[in-house]
Amino acid sequence: MFESEANRKKEPSNQLPAETLSQFTELTGKLTSRTLLSWGEHCTECAFPQCYVTCDLYSPRQDGKCRRFVDGMVRIAHPDSINGYLLKIRFKRWGQLWAVGNCHLFSLSRARFIESCDLFFGNLLQRLPLPNTLRSKLTGKYYGLKKKWADYLIRTRKPASHFVLEVFNPMTEPIELSVIFRPTDLEKAKMPFQTLITVLPGFQRFRIPTEEISRLISLSEKFSVYIVPNQITDGTTLYFGLIDFVREKIPTLSTNSASANPCKCLVWDLDNTLWEGILVEDGAENLHLKPGIVEIIKQLDNRGILHSIASKNNAEDVLRVLKRWNLDEYFLYPQISWQPKSQSVQQIAKSLNIGLDSIILIDDSKFERAEVIDACPGVRAIPETAYLSLVDRPEFQAPNTEESRGRRRMYQVQAIREVTQGTFKNDYSAFLKHCDIKLHLFPLSAQNIIRVHELTQRTNQMNFSGNRYQLSQLEEMLQQPHIHTYVMECADRFGNYGTIGFCVVDSRRPIMTDLMFSCRVQAKRVEHAFLSYILSKYLSTEISDFFVSYRQTKKNLPSGKVFEDFGFKKLEEKEGVSLLSFSKEQKIPDDKLITIVSSVRAAA
Repeated sequence: MFESEANRKKEPSNQLPAETLSQFTELTGKLTSRTLLSWGEHCTECAFPQCYVTCDLYSPRQDGKCRRFVDGMVRIAHPDSINGYLLKIRFKRWGQLWAVGNCHLFSLSRARFIESCDLFFGNLLQRLPLPNTLRSKLTGKYYGLKKKWADYLIRTRKPASHFVLEVFNPMTEPIELSVIFRPTDLEKAKMPFQTLITVLPGFQRFRIPTEEISRLISLSEKFSVYIVPNQITDGTTLYFGLIDFVREKIPTLSTNSASANPCKCLVWDLDNTLWEGILVEDGAENLHLKPGIVEIIKQLDNRGILHSIASKNNAEDVLRVLKRWNLDEYFLYPQISWQPKSQSVQQIAKSLNIGLDSIILIDDSKFERAEVIDACPGVRAIPETAYLSLVDRPEFQAPNTEESRGRRRMYQVQAIREVTQGTFKNDYSAFLKHCDIKLHLFPLSAQNIIRVHELTQRTNQMNFSGNRYQLSQLEEMLQQPHIHTYVMECADRFGNYGTIGFCVVDSRRPIMTDLMFSCRVQAKRVEHAFLSYILSKYLSTEISDFFVSYRQTKKNLPSGKVFEDFGFKKLEEKEGVSLLSFSKEQKIPDDKLITIVSSVRAAA
């Protein structure tokens, strides 16, 4: 769903290519159920309600909230798609899609009915002849009810299999999107699930396994979902289809044709099957691929049929041979050892999380085929002579779609994540290290002053002074040599976050009079890394103490614990502002999780 109560603009579907419109319908008939996430336009730096007054970028919608998409959420009717419509969004800077998350599944017909009701009531609210103030109040109450409804939807017994994001990029350049699942209660799980996806020009469908998300956050408790475009210009346009958790249909099989059970993974023997010859006897230089084998592998791969290996060989030797032919990337979880092939096949099924009846083994040995069939009920085995007919066999008939062509890549990315997640499971520090966060520091300048001004107007939860500078005040700072300024930009393996922080230090004392961060880096310990840097920089001189001016509020209190973590001492408090100190004799904490690159002049 989308904010129908605040977005009424519609446009025709003929602005999209016919092929793209068809691609948005590919999931029709393949899903049993879906969620109804209520997507709305939101700001990455929301500081409601102060920003409605202080922020130069504030643009009121009909309901008084901030317009972060140029034309709002424009609906394009497309009855054959899962939703029944597409959304066209022209993003402004700081704009993001946001939804209250839940995994409650509805049948497709029920979901379509609820969406039609929402659209009816949303249009009704917009058309009623009411004063703007009353309309705004009613619209706000309706939106609030939708949020509460989403908050209290319980998870169904049959959980969703994937989170699906359908998007069409009409631009000529790729656009990076950060997709973030974050628990509402950060104390329960400080590690959000976050992934970076690159939307190439054209249509793409991204699928994130629910199991993968739930390893980091609980999907049965309150959470939010964010889709954030990185480093875009105003007016960047994307078209969205389905953006929901889904459950896919299990294919029904004919009881009279068990052999036609669709194959999800083809497991290859190697010697005298994939290639002519025996590796350990003939040597790698004397092996030759079977004629046409590469094209067959690629055709099946494009249909979404996975490939793996069960071979009695030396793994290092096999991988060298496959790399030579540029085939190594096509085989998932290859089992190359001297163990029984039935064990190899079972391990492949477990790693791919598929049933044994979805696997077909192709092998030149009658003994090996019989051993696997006997030990692995459901697995089918065919002789190596059948390889030329693979693409025509009924078990391998599947459509060549964008989704199928990306299936292998999805499993490869999942395998990488499983390995890396295993290294930092329940270890937040290891997770942050894996993120490879880089914090770049620059002085305030004419080039970045507008960005900094926007940041000072919008930061709320991580603003430790409460100051909201006017542009003229920032310009005055440029003329004062004793005022040291630090503009922070941040990037990690999940995306480039742009300008995320600003700090002001009066070098005469020295005292940090301002420190503020974007909530985009919340819980990433960026503030800890920056404080370590600042303390090391100023306490390396003859100065005995470093001071901080901190105005504690209910909203910045959780983030303000960073001063307690470092051992700052409170000297005094005047009019709600505390003066904190850090002695040169104290040890400066530094967990070395974040790389800092500074272009700011040395301390005076």
